[in-house]
Amino acid sequence: MTPRNITAVSEFLLLGFSEEPELQPLMFGLFLSMYLITVFGNLLIILAVISDSHLHTPMYFFLSNLSFVDICFTSTTIPKMLWNIQTQSKVITYEGCIIQMHFFTLFIGLDIFLLTVMAYDRFVAICHPLHYMVIMNPRLCGLLVLASWIICVLHSLLESLMMLRLSFCTALEIPHFFCELNQMIQLANSDTFLHNMVMYFVAVLMAGGSLTGIIYSYSEIVSSIRGITSSHRKYKAFSTCASHLSVVSLFYCTGLGVYLSSAASHSSHSSATASVMYTVVTPMLNPFIYSLRNKDLKRGLKILFQKETINKPIILRFKKYT
Repeated sequence: MTPRNITAVSEFLLLGFSEEPELQPLMFGLFLSMYLITVFGNLLIILAVISDSHLHTPMYFFLSNLSFVDICFTSTTIPKMLWNIQTQSKVITYEGCIIQMHFFTLFIGLDIFLLTVMAYDRFVAICHPLHYMVIMNPRLCGLLVLASWIICVLHSLLESLMMLRLSFCTALEIPHFFCELNQMIQLANSDTFLHNMVMYFVAVLMAGGSLTGIIYSYSEIVSSIRGITSSHRKYKAFSTCASHLSVVSLFYCTGLGVYLSSAASHSSHSSATASVMYTVVTPMLNPFIYSLRNKDLKRGLKILFQKETINKPIILRFKKYT
């Protein structure tokens, strides 16, 4: 089979999870529910942070940015998958596949960087509480988020441009529910050594560097908490980190589990199923994890709903007496 340039190919086929017709309605309902919960849950966090002035702090500024990124993250893959299930089509255009891969790479990188920035914020708050407002000033917070966006945009742009240089055979079936970078590189019929080197180098640099920074931050946090004599202050210090630590553990454990299991089993379909954990389940659970034991966020949500009730127009009905 003679390879041809990717620009000559107009579409890919996303094989998804299962081809059994009886499972399609169940999958559509399940993923639609998860997507709606993810969007509305994260949107509520953003609106709560905006509506409550007490939440205008670095911690909740980063949290609202993470919620926005999670909405975009799931919106990159799930709507297309739902459309394919509904129309019983597996087709995605060449342009659509490259765009989807570009934005997926962008938003997963932003997730990694924002979780690292949030760990640094908790490190400063607990280890240097007296200098917290001086160190975590609005200018630094804005620069940290801006730097994360710039780095991730450049990285996703690099990966997309390198993908355009690959050539493929005529059989362009992707055994996944979205255009995942690693799967597309494996389908290429040209030399992928440079692409694999760049992909793994950047993955180790970003994910590995981020995880190292998070582990260092929490090791310092644990040391500081151990030095606190008051049990009440210890509990308060730990509770401020519990939500973020839960999200970090869920994100990294599921992500690493997916890639380690796929590398061991070499099964693309099992990899696609496992990928649901960090691409769909984790963004859906984040709003529940952050709001479940967070009194400040609960108060913000209460203020948000009270404003909605107050702003709702009151209709007076007069009874006519005869």
